[in-house]
Amino acid sequence: MLQSQKLVMRQEQQLRMTPQLYQAIRIMALPLVELRTTIEQELERNPALEVVEDRSVLSLNESDRRQGEEAEYFDDTSDTGYIREHSGEDREDSKRRFIEGVVSRPETLHDHLLWQLRLQRLSPQEFQSGELLIRNLNENGFHIEPLEALFPPERLPEARQVMALIQAFDPVGTCTKDYRESLLVQIANHPEACPGACEVVEHHLEALEREKYKEIARKMRVGVAEVERIKGFLHELDPMPGRNFSGEQPRYVVPDLRVKVQEGEFVIVLNDEDIPVLGVSSFYESIAKDREQQKLKQKKLKSFVNSSLQEARWFIRSVRRRNETLVKTCKAIVGFQREFFRKGPKHLTPLALKDIAKEIGVHEATVSRVTNGKYIQTEWGIYELKHFFSNPVAGSAPGGGRFSKEGVKEMLKEIVQGEGGKSALTDEKIGEILAEKGVKIARRTIAKYRKELDIMSSHRR
Repeated sequence: MLQSQKLVMRQEQQLRMTPQLYQAIRIMALPLVELRTTIEQELERNPALEVVEDRSVLSLNESDRRQGEEAEYFDDTSDTGYIREHSGEDREDSKRRFIEGVVSRPETLHDHLLWQLRLQRLSPQEFQSGELLIRNLNENGFHIEPLEALFPPERLPEARQVMALIQAFDPVGTCTKDYRESLLVQIANHPEACPGACEVVEHHLEALEREKYKEIARKMRVGVAEVERIKGFLHELDPMPGRNFSGEQPRYVVPDLRVKVQEGEFVIVLNDEDIPVLGVSSFYESIAKDREQQKLKQKKLKSFVNSSLQEARWFIRSVRRRNETLVKTCKAIVGFQREFFRKGPKHLTPLALKDIAKEIGVHEATVSRVTNGKYIQTEWGIYELKHFFSNPVAGSAPGGGRFSKEGVKEMLKEIVQGEGGKSALTDEKIGEILAEKGVKIARRTIAKYRKELDIMSSHRR
């Protein structure tokens, strides 16, 4: 059967991702600190973009009456400001403060293991294998790539010997595949290992986590007391031995917005002090408008100037659009979550991205992008904007699903904190208390929320 081909015309719309659109989407997602960095990079790259006002810089062009305040300011900062005469004693104090203020780089897991490797009597090739194994570890002390990807087949026996050596280094249990293998290595190297601990880790770890002691005791043919003793021993081990040597620097959160109550109403303030006011260079605008320059056939110059001006205007619009959308989104969130801002975290109500998107007239993806990594300062602390979006949890009180997951977790935390010196409440008892408050959820859900809050079971509290 012959197939005929036909020429068909059809009209369709397509959205092309231009560089300008990509930049606008990227800027929309940037938190405050990263936005500041991006602006600095753009200022260096595009000469047509300039700073009209930088509100983060303290102006020193004031009268002499400010000199005392300036002196105090520069004493407390790393900025030299201006030079003052110091006595010998002042210089010694300054030197001592400088030495005390020096922050050393913390020792990483790799540094600690390499130091121990250098103390071993190894051949150059064995040391090279050990160094490669250590460099291949993540922050928890586990392999990033398998041994087969690092060594050729003929060197695998040697690599495994060196790996066994590193596993016994401090902290014991690194250079392993995962937490289970790490625990087995720690048990093997422990001078007073509890009998049966290896069998529990290999075959009954999940059941132990669910506190099914009788089931484990029956399968191992031991008493329940023996299983509990093994559990106590395992709690002394560290399933992720490398995390205590994490070289990651602390991440400081700078709120993008602040909500305050003024005359009984919520007022949203954008934290734009760290964002300079941007403008287009008047010099470049004058070049673009200069007719004499246009008469000269300097196409490269004209193209460069026009392109720089266009990019500068687009960048300014993108930053302005990001701030406007952020404020709109925050206003909508405050509108939906009034009870939270008035009464506290446990009054967080269910909220979906589509609710905010519909309120401010944008796509859900835009709301997701603008809330990700952005923080807001409230009377109850600093929260990521994503915190205010939570799924509903079924309730038996009027209103049904008016409780949010995060709100229920706050209620659970409050119940546990109220235990005081009394005996710890079981998940079943916590469920009964929540049911009295109008929240009826399963015991396994309570256990799940408790783990997310890093709250131990009643047996361990």
